[in-house]
Amino acid sequence: MAVKLAALLALTALGGCALVDHRADRREARALEAYPPIGAFVEVAGRKVHAVVTGEGPDLVLIHGASGNLRDMTFQLAERLSERYRVIAFDRPGLGYSDPIDPRADDRLSSRADSPAAQARVLQAAAAQLGAEKPVVVGHSYGGAVAMAWALERPDNLAALVNLSGATMPWESGLGPLYRFNGTTLGGAVLPPLITAFASERAVGDTLDAIFRPNPIPEGYAEFVGTGLAIRRSSLRVNARQVTSLLPQVTEMSARYGAISVPVEIVHGEIDTIVPLEVHSARLEGLVPGANLTVLEDVGHMPHHVAPAHVVAAIDRAARRAGLL
Repeated sequence: MAVKLAALLALTALGGCALVDHRADRREARALEAYPPIGAFVEVAGRKVHAVVTGEGPDLVLIHGASGNLRDMTFQLAERLSERYRVIAFDRPGLGYSDPIDPRADDRLSSRADSPAAQARVLQAAAAQLGAEKPVVVGHSYGGAVAMAWALERPDNLAALVNLSGATMPWESGLGPLYRFNGTTLGGAVLPPLITAFASERAVGDTLDAIFRPNPIPEGYAEFVGTGLAIRRSSLRVNARQVTSLLPQVTEMSARYGAISVPVEIVHGEIDTIVPLEVHSARLEGLVPGANLTVLEDVGHMPHHVAPAHVVAAIDRAARRAGLL
């Protein structure tokens, strides 16, 4: 125990030293050079929102999950959809190249987090600036919570909603210790510099494997998505704080899901262990009037990459139910 405590104290001291920050600076600079913005920026209340717009047809908004950026949604999926939709993929606030809504959300000594409701309001305003007044809104994982918040916060500004493996309901099991510590003020100061500076390529790859497990990572995905963007210090802090503050937010939101009146399609992998089907989408279906749940056998947490045809079919059903196709 004494050895572990000494090691922890040593790492804590190391986290603030110039050597760690210098190494983290270099790794972040390489990530930004390798994965620059691939879209344009709109400004909402003085905060930048990064968006990619492609295709023609009814407006469709794609919202990525935790630890991610819009590249996750533009890898192959946006291309499939752009054949008959005008697709808008966003970096959620504080991730990718979008600013956090609350400037304190990525401060080293803060525990602030932008809620799904706040994110939904900003993304709706950004979509409106891009000419999408009433889009179909698609959210994956944490982005599913933001999509549900959009329906609650801006009910007149969406045509339909598609939830992909969404973290939308209260859960009982706790988050992992890394998330819990990184989401605190002390953890946010200590851990992100260490992870940014020293996380190995193997560790990053193992994390990506875990997200897709038991399905394989699609060829070319790891090279395209820009994992280096996710392990920047600010991204690590923002993501941890958003995730650790999610439970009370979806608990409050879930009491209002019955008021959602737009068409809702839900797609969830049967063997998703990150956002379990039985905890989230299986319960969500019963709360939203007219919601339609599609359960995908042998699919984990990434249905939009593992079973894209089923996801596109769900989006098309939502658009048809909304009278857009």
